[in-house]
Amino acid sequence: MPDDVSGPNRFARDLFAPLPARYDRLAELLSFGQNGQWRAAMVGRVVPGAGDEPGNEPENEQRVILDVASGTAGVALQLAARSQARVVGVDLTEQMLRQGQRRVAAAGMSDRVELVAGRAEQLPFPDAYFDALTFTYLLRYVRDPQATLTELARVLKPGGTMASLEFNVPTGALWGPAWWAYTRLLLPAGGLLLGGPEWYRVGRFLGPNISAHYRRYPVPWTVQAWQKAGFTEVGTRIMSLGGGLVMWGTRADS
Repeated sequence: MPDDVSGPNRFARDLFAPLPARYDRLAELLSFGQNGQWRAAMVGRVVPGAGDEPGNEPENEQRVILDVASGTAGVALQLAARSQARVVGVDLTEQMLRQGQRRVAAAGMSDRVELVAGRAEQLPFPDAYFDALTFTYLLRYVRDPQATLTELARVLKPGGTMASLEFNVPTGALWGPAWWAYTRLLLPAGGLLLGGPEWYRVGRFLGPNISAHYRRYPVPWTVQAWQKAGFTEVGTRIMSLGGGLVMWGTRADS
């Protein structure tokens, strides 16, 4: 891990460091089960046949997939379970990675899922190394989203698919105010009740942070940022009445 972690990176590391033990369970509870559905939709964009039984890839062909902001390895494990791919997960927070390693071992996936510490803005991998790439809840925690997308593109093979999952801000006369009330009032209270002070801090942070991010980087800007980073056929899917956003694109030929 680089010694000069600062700014949004340091904040993210400090925010998530106390959370690993109950992260996966509380993430599902506090999102009313939507987090898992969003993850599955993202994984389906990079793993052929993700809605079917695992093991549908061509015989003797093993893809290598990078999962950025891997956390406790939830997405990495899903990628491995639904394919024959070798999966590398990278995350900034070592406490989350240690919990992820325990989950990988418990799932019997240690031979196919590797977790490493690192920064999305400076990935420790060679150019055009991975066949596909996913990232989850990342762009709100980096100083320069455009530069980060360009770095992600660097390690992806031409023709490879990248997919992402982020929170989104619902619009409309009903769901916009309902989302605001939930993220500003109920989410902090639920976090405190179910997870204690650390989750209360996360609950207070998320709503204002998500709103501020999209004021600065609305979805059309993000689509253009993907294209500028070298992706074609960029698509978006708004999920759960606007609460989630899945994006995907294909790395253009160099």
